[in-house]
Amino acid sequence: MSICPLMVSEHHILQLIREKINGIEGTKLDDHFLDLEKKIDITNKAVTEILLKTTEYIQPNPAYRMKLGLLSPMLKIHNWGKAPGCLQPEGLLGNCMLKYGQELGEDSTFGSALTDMGEAMKLMAEVKESFDINVKETFIDPLQLVQDEDLKQISNHLKRLEGRRLDYDYKRRHVGKIPDNEITQAMEKFEESKAIAERCMFNFLENDVEQVGQLALFIQAALEYHQQSVNILQPLQRKLRMRIAAASSLGRNDFMLQPLRRCPKSLNLSTTSSAKSIGEMPALGPGA
Repeated sequence: MSICPLMVSEHHILQLIREKINGIEGTKLDDHFLDLEKKIDITNKAVTEILLKTTEYIQPNPAYRMKLGLLSPMLKIHNWGKAPGCLQPEGLLGNCMLKYGQELGEDSTFGSALTDMGEAMKLMAEVKESFDINVKETFIDPLQLVQDEDLKQISNHLKRLEGRRLDYDYKRRHVGKIPDNEITQAMEKFEESKAIAERCMFNFLENDVEQVGQLALFIQAALEYHQQSVNILQPLQRKLRMRIAAASSLGRNDFMLQPLRRCPKSLNLSTTSSAKSIGEMPALGPGA
């Protein structure tokens, strides 16, 4: 228990030193009070950490998300077991809630609710992990392949075409200085590159339905993710409402102040002091 700085006096400090250094035992509070204090301390830590984890959940670190996106497929490729949902912000929040829910115990309404929500958030983390991997495999990777192969190939053809165009234009403007066969050859190469580049671009654009298919797979993955999320969160919502109703029906417990535990020496000292005080009181006159 911390001491408020505004209430610290010299004897407070001396007593604290005696207890900490000399091992003098201080007055013990009853178990009921200590239990309340412990739960308040756990609740304070829980609220602080849950606020932090919830902030990370609704606004994840972009660098963290990139690292996770690279890690998840590797786990699946190397068959390292089920994807670790605990790496997701939902999983971190779920672990946090489970930890403090278990510490508060089943007799705590808040603790039981934290356990319920922690389990749900861990399921949400697994669903989110699956969604991340699914989107990467069905949308990001295929689209990256299109960029690295098809579009790169077209870009190379266009660069070659531009080079051959420049060569042809240069030579045809120098008719008489450059042999006609070189000009003709330059023209043929230019036309060849144009035909190849044009065919590649046409074929690619004609097959753009493949990219639409990838978009559809992306949307399908998103729909599955949100549907699974609904299937997890709706039962959780009903369970929390039931806990609220159950707690409200029980009513509040009456507060009972527990007396301090006093050692025999303290009792004797208190009795002696009281007797001494009474003995020292001046006698009252008849008119008092």
